[in-house]
Amino acid sequence: MRLLFRHIFFLHLLIGGWGLSAWAQDTTYSPVTNDTPDSVYVNNIFIIGNEKTKKSIILRELDFAEGYYYDLQTLLDIIQADQNKIYNLRLFTSVEITPLFTGGDQVEILIAVKERWYIVPSIIFQLADRNFSEWWTNQGRDFSRVNYGLRVSHANVGGRNEKFRFSGQLGFTRALDLRYSKPYIDKKQKHGLAGQFTFFEQKTIPIRSANNRQVFFTNETEKVLRENLTAAVQYTFRRTFYNFHYFTLGYTSTKIDPEVLVQNPNYFQHGDNKLQYLFMRYIFRHDNRNLGAYATKGELLELSATKYGIINTEDIDEIEVSITANKYFTLSDRFHFVTGLSGNWFLSQNQPYTLVRGIGYSPNFIRGYELNVIEGQQLYVHKNSFRWKFIDFEIDVSPFIPLEQFSTIPFRFYLSANFDHGYVKDRNFIPENARLTNRYLYGYGLGIDLVGFYDSVFRFEYSFNNQGEGNFFLNFKAPF
Repeated sequence: MRLLFRHIFFLHLLIGGWGLSAWAQDTTYSPVTNDTPDSVYVNNIFIIGNEKTKKSIILRELDFAEGYYYDLQTLLDIIQADQNKIYNLRLFTSVEITPLFTGGDQVEILIAVKERWYIVPSIIFQLADRNFSEWWTNQGRDFSRVNYGLRVSHANVGGRNEKFRFSGQLGFTRALDLRYSKPYIDKKQKHGLAGQFTFFEQKTIPIRSANNRQVFFTNETEKVLRENLTAAVQYTFRRTFYNFHYFTLGYTSTKIDPEVLVQNPNYFQHGDNKLQYLFMRYIFRHDNRNLGAYATKGELLELSATKYGIINTEDIDEIEVSITANKYFTLSDRFHFVTGLSGNWFLSQNQPYTLVRGIGYSPNFIRGYELNVIEGQQLYVHKNSFRWKFIDFEIDVSPFIPLEQFSTIPFRFYLSANFDHGYVKDRNFIPENARLTNRYLYGYGLGIDLVGFYDSVFRFEYSFNNQGEGNFFLNFKAPF
């Protein structure tokens, strides 16, 4: 249907008075005629396929506009970048921007999109542990450590890229999660708002780490040991295409059973079994990647600062700072290299265990150390991957699934060679974790990455670390 529409659209340009000279113009990115102008005038921008999405949401991502002249090569470069920006909205399964030459220096721009399925009810069945290897090896494949429930997501509520998510969860962690975000609340589409409410309770919780592994505690009567409630509002400012500013104000209340303090008296540090505080967070994010789910070109920079405890600082008075800087190099159509640096710092020497960070907690890890947690107040991680795309194809399932949103299933396979290294500074020098804290760590290995339907990613890796340990690891998202 989209192809038929495009043919009708092109015939309309010819019949509408642009003349037969359009037949002599090439509509691809590489004109074959010698009289192609050096600069072109964008006459009109047409969008097809956006049955739900408002036109303004797509136009917001364009770095060109109707009624202006552009250097031809510059326009073609802009079109490629804008095509990626529109796809990274994650509203469409495909995006194609085509310049149509209509004679002289005039061009019409056709943007063809194929919308995703926006309302997605799904069954929650996921592991409660940090990663698959933690559950498989350290927790003995215990199916009681599984969360299950129902999640309903709407990725485009009013056609303006609003997101709504509701999750009701049972199992290892009983939870309720509500979130709504509206990226733009003004006509110029620069300011946005979001709100979130989360409640969860657990009968088994990590209370500390020993020998660089999490130590879990369960009461004999299996009563609830921890309850957590968080509510937050977020303001978003997007002045330019690739730069985002996020300001969050939130409230967190965590209550634990007194038995937890018997197991770890420093769990909250202030001696009470309840921790309440306001927090404020600022995030700057520069995101210029070609594909958000599995990038092969561009860069990502994220800086954040969080203040825990604003008005009443008796329970907690802490500042956390973090940085993520990733660079993606395209070497050829099949080869690319990715490198990423991340760091996290707490200013004080001790934190409540609910705020403990380190290597092994998402998103900071070193391949080869997936079974470990290395906790401390400062961490540095540098990850590297050299990748070769050796399989790239799509399967047409439209004869079996008569829905355009699910008509094709893509498969891309990459062979990756990986090397990660990092360091965790533990100012407390806990003896039982001294094997891996306050020392240089590295890991390396090979893996196969599968990028599939709706930007899903599966990673199969075998990695070694500098402790002489090697293991197979399975992960369900891109490492950076």
